[in-house]
Amino acid sequence: MSGEKKKRIIKTIKVDINKCHGCRACEVACAAFHSKPKYSSVNPARSRIRVIRDELNNVFLPIRAGAYTKSECAGRQTYIVDGREYGECNFCNASCPARDLFKEPDSGLPLRCDMCEDDPDLEVPLCVKWCLVDALTYEEREEEYEEEIPLNDMEIALEDMVEKYGLDKIIDGIARMTRKS
Repeated sequence: MSGEKKKRIIKTIKVDINKCHGCRACEVACAAFHSKPKYSSVNPARSRIRVIRDELNNVFLPIRAGAYTKSECAGRQTYIVDGREYGECNFCNASCPARDLFKEPDSGLPLRCDMCEDDPDLEVPLCVKWCLVDALTYEEREEEYEEEIPLNDMEIALEDMVEKYGLDKIIDGIARMTRKS
């Protein structure tokens, strides 16, 4: 269900792999920001950004933590960069059951980049601020979208039932119920 059109700010971090030299300052800044209490330690496992490294071929790719997925993907593509093969998982930003990358080290809960949102807001995410070679750049753009009308309790329950039993079974069940009455 959709409602009226509204505008929102979309925040993005662009990566220029030609500039990244693998210093990992972005990882350190992110890990420090997300430590408890803030800036009290640097555990790289808490970082929401990881630099995929191939030092011999001078290839470094910062990857930010994305959305959690309930299952591992079916894709198993191989990418060749400067003559070296990389599996698709190397470039994926999802937290999934297939690997421990982007999971909270204490609880195992999935991590997701939050753009270092804080109170008060930071001017730019810390990974961008501490990238001294400008391989990471922060951008904001305005985007128009239709506001979603929140589902009521009945709609939420139906959505769960459809996910569990399938739409056809739910429709058949409702048809049988209407014939009885």
